[in-house]
Amino acid sequence: MVSEAAPTALSVNVNKIAVLRNSRGGLEPDVLRAARTCLSAGAQGITVHPRPDRRHITAEDVVALAELTAQYHVELNVEGNPFAPPRVGYPGLLDLCERVRPAQVTLVPDSDDQLTSDHGFDFDRDSFRLAPLVRQLKAWNCRVSLFVDAGCTGLPTALAMGADRIELYTGPYAAAWAAGNPQEAVALFRETAARAEAIGLGVNAGHDLSQENLVLFLTEVPNVQEVSIGHALMSEALYDGLETTVRRYLDIIAGVQKG
Repeated sequence: MVSEAAPTALSVNVNKIAVLRNSRGGLEPDVLRAARTCLSAGAQGITVHPRPDRRHITAEDVVALAELTAQYHVELNVEGNPFAPPRVGYPGLLDLCERVRPAQVTLVPDSDDQLTSDHGFDFDRDSFRLAPLVRQLKAWNCRVSLFVDAGCTGLPTALAMGADRIELYTGPYAAAWAAGNPQEAVALFRETAARAEAIGLGVNAGHDLSQENLVLFLTEVPNVQEVSIGHALMSEALYDGLETTVRRYLDIIAGVQKG
């Protein structure tokens, strides 16, 4: 069974800072400065999702952010498709993780041409290829989280492969919340999280979570260990400032946990 729940951690995804930087070239806005601002405001980690096309976070950014998070004694969460082959400018997810040894690696089944991650693993199809990669990451002392859809089957398979956690893909919940009918959607997330916890898997969550929809999600899906938030947080920060926005998320999480 999962041990007594710790407070939900906020890991800020800084991909969008790199998107803005890369759209112009040069070094501004500075990904490291943005990450440092988030950590100084109290965020418990930084998330990045380097893609082979280098559209935002690059391998070089990952190395620099690994050094920064080590200085702050917080976690770096590196997301990515473990099946994407290396190419010029992208060494491959496993090679990158071997170099920086992030605290957590979140494996995601996104293809090169996807705009953003939009589905979880099919364990019946993917477990044979995933299992040795999970073992390798564990050998490097990386916690392994697998991206899954709410309602997914195969959680025992994920555990048998050696995964430590799942990350619930919360895009459908956010869409249901925006449409004004989130209760059925959030019930499915609650049920999936409960099944994961019952067999010893920790639960993370991420994608399209925002200040507006986070309270209901964390209230209805207890014991979430980490939320990874990037797009909404950076969008809100354009209006209110990055430090203020991070602190508002932390206040939301603390308020839910106080009951």
